[in-house]
Amino acid sequence: MNVSRETQLLQQFAVLLRKWNPAINLVSPNTVSEIESRHIEDSLQISAFAAGASDWTDIGSGGGLPGLVLAISRPALAVTLVESDQRKSAFLRTAIRELGLNNVRVICDRIEAVDPLGAANLSARALAPLPLLLSYAVRHLDPAGTAWLMKGKNWAPEVEQARVDWVFDVESYPSKTDPDAVILKIAGIKHV
Repeated sequence: MNVSRETQLLQQFAVLLRKWNPAINLVSPNTVSEIESRHIEDSLQISAFAAGASDWTDIGSGGGLPGLVLAISRPALAVTLVESDQRKSAFLRTAIRELGLNNVRVICDRIEAVDPLGAANLSARALAPLPLLLSYAVRHLDPAGTAWLMKGKNWAPEVEQARVDWVFDVESYPSKTDPDAVILKIAGIKHV
């Protein structure tokens, strides 16, 4: 049976997540049995939005979801992972090395301490409420850049709350893995 390189790498990535998770909690222990369906498949949704992109920044990368999944599925894409936790950054570097990914770099620092990255595209998954996420996004996006934010069932109230202090254009795309979740495409972010 022929298995694509992408499928092999995603399977290896799942093995690494399971191996490291007990020590540093990369995903909720309750969801370890669902790494492929809940975490990797969920993160693969971002890949469709990366078609034609040349660079991508993933903030609060944690266990590499969606950043490493994106780097695996789009090998021509230059991916920057920003993660402040030293242990999670060590995991990310180990995964990059063991998976043979040469299109990824890791910045181990707090998002707000990293010099602005000027990213064309930026993603975050399970990181922070939208008002705070927008402050991170505006810092690291190119003014013409787009944020791709994976949000759960409370996404609509978060959008309304964010509009108190921020002006932005938003489109929502339903999640294929969770009927209550969406991927928000946000551009034109400006503080009120």
